[in-house]
Amino acid sequence: MMKIYTKTGDDGTSSLYGGLRVPKTDKRLEAYGTVDELNSFLGLTLCNLKSLEIKEVIQQVQNTLFNIGARLATPTEHLSKLKNLEQITDDDVKYLESKIDILESELEPIKNFILPGGSIGSGYLHTARAICRRCERRIIAIASEKNNLDISIKYINRLSDFLFVAARFENKECNIPDTLWQK
Repeated sequence: MMKIYTKTGDDGTSSLYGGLRVPKTDKRLEAYGTVDELNSFLGLTLCNLKSLEIKEVIQQVQNTLFNIGARLATPTEHLSKLKNLEQITDDDVKYLESKIDILESELEPIKNFILPGGSIGSGYLHTARAICRRCERRIIAIASEKNNLDISIKYINRLSDFLFVAARFENKECNIPDTLWQK
């Protein structure tokens, strides 16, 4: 049995796919570490949701986030070696858009900003949305490397939209009104 600890990171470095060692403060590690944080928080969120519709989407999202994380952990010159890695496509973005449209069709249109909160599940979804936005910023910070991250950025951007609508929908499922921002 392989041990979970390797001690290779004790010097403050981590290995990218292909073996390249980089400092643990590297922007690439920050990007895929934030994707991992988002994915982990979505796992916790699942434990606190009422809506089965949202749970189903989040489980699919978690798999897609793993693929994005693997892509971020791989230097551009090694991407072709990831043959078994599912590619993120416009279909993944359209999937999120279709789920947003379905959930929004059951919600009252918003005319004001909404404060995060309401039900426990909604609070988790709003927090996941904020982590998702940070994740987007971290990916954009490394996108200048000509590594074809445009679709990942688009997906993460749409995911934050989904999480916002899902938070509102979760409140509706729990019969808790959204809290409007009072200027």
